[in-house]
Amino acid sequence: MPVSIFDSQNLKQLCRDQGIDPQQIRRLSNKLLKHFSSDDTAFFDFAAPEQVACHTLELYRQCDSQIDGATKLLFRTTRGMLIESVILRIASGRTTLCVSSQVGCGAACEFCATGKMGVAQNLEPEEILDQVLQAGQLLAREDRKIRNIVFMGMGEPFHNEENLYQTLHALTAADLFHHPPTKILVSTVGIPNAMVRCARRYPEVNLALSLHSVRQDVRERLIPLAKKYSLEVLRQALHEVNRLQTSTVMIEYLLLEGINDSEDDAQELIHWLVDLKVHVNLIPYNPIEDAPQLAGTQREKRDVFAGFLKKAGLQTTVRYSLGNDIAAACGQLVRKENQQIAQQNSAI
Repeated sequence: MPVSIFDSQNLKQLCRDQGIDPQQIRRLSNKLLKHFSSDDTAFFDFAAPEQVACHTLELYRQCDSQIDGATKLLFRTTRGMLIESVILRIASGRTTLCVSSQVGCGAACEFCATGKMGVAQNLEPEEILDQVLQAGQLLAREDRKIRNIVFMGMGEPFHNEENLYQTLHALTAADLFHHPPTKILVSTVGIPNAMVRCARRYPEVNLALSLHSVRQDVRERLIPLAKKYSLEVLRQALHEVNRLQTSTVMIEYLLLEGINDSEDDAQELIHWLVDLKVHVNLIPYNPIEDAPQLAGTQREKRDVFAGFLKKAGLQTTVRYSLGNDIAAACGQLVRKENQQIAQQNSAI
């Protein structure tokens, strides 16, 4: 069986077993994982191409936005399921890659199409890393590079914690991707102990918390998993993360009309974030078919909400969405296919 290009230890063993010059492996790895060369270019002068595998995912579909610089990549796993990665080409020239850590998501957030899928399977480290490799190869053809890698795609990263850590190791290892840890962000709905473990193990990797409300009942409605963890426990975890890290924690706050966007909501959020080292991202809501009861806050009201936070001294950014024209169609396709495959598998 071929050895994964992401498995540096077994690649060294391959060299010993097959008599391959370790420099050849090093050059191959650098071409693929640091320069994102095409497969043909990378393997051109490699002595044993059949001994090394670099892809575990099949690129099923590429959806390019017609209105901005977003590209959604749909990959099929070896188990037949579809996952998503998103490339965000920011106007300033920065490029961000959003990767998935699971097929579906067990967090079942009220506002999230992935959470409504009813499927949750962990991705292997090679499946997460191949998203980075294939996106990097696509961008290299445009003479672009991945600057930021964010775990904000399908899945709750801390529900796949050990595979997440193996992935972070490969992304930051000097003999593999050698991506700066400060340019990696892991987003979570809020699993306190895992947040602290991650901050302790990878203090330079950034964390983002999907908060969305500091009222326990509202947060439980939006994020059912919040029933397991009180806001006070979550706040204590943030204090510990701040102690372990030098960077600020990103607070993701999805503004929903009539649910969490009033002046009282803003003031309660300000009070809850006192003494925490955070940056608040206010996010517009993109409607999904399964949550017709939710509506996004209008732009003017979002700006007013942001004004309250800024006046209180909180670092605050009002985000805007990229790829709105491709999100719905691709999301529906992924959900439909994965549900069908899951049903077929359960019937076997």
